[in-house]
Amino acid sequence: MNLPSSRSSSDDDAEREPLSLNDAAAHLLDECRMVLPGLQALFGFQLIAVFNSGFSTRLSIVQQRMHLVAIVLVVVAIALVMAPAALHRRTEPDAVSRRFLTVSTRLLEWGMAPLGVAICLDVYLVAALIAPSSSWAAVTAGFLAAVFVFLWHVLPASQRLQRRLGTLSTRAAREHH
Repeated sequence: MNLPSSRSSSDDDAEREPLSLNDAAAHLLDECRMVLPGLQALFGFQLIAVFNSGFSTRLSIVQQRMHLVAIVLVVVAIALVMAPAALHRRTEPDAVSRRFLTVSTRLLEWGMAPLGVAICLDVYLVAALIAPSSSWAAVTAGFLAAVFVFLWHVLPASQRLQRRLGTLSTRAAREHH
């Protein structure tokens, strides 16, 4: 398979297709629907853990409270991810606006932060039970936090910046000719 070694921004632009507001809203709501089952499953497992006999015997009171914080953060993430559907139903059931897309996109993005922190807290707690020391647990959770920050924030921001720079260089080249 022959893949080009480098692509110009005009190639990227040719592969991009603008969406209508309606299609963009459908994609956004589909993304929310994709994230929600994972959030619900995580929330269920978090609740089950509390009622497990080992919860109060194997976790310190501080660790139990950390788990409660993780549960609350997942509930906040669920609320943020479900908010676009409620927003649409309550404010614009017969239409889609750019404002709806902007607000709903932010709500979905904001939901990722408490989700990431909650997952890191829960991984820390599990690692603290399994790992030879709490520092191993902290390193594990810290590594996972770095992965989330990279994949959910740094990578998308670098893609946006690359696209903007490509658009600017394409404009400059057109103006130069």
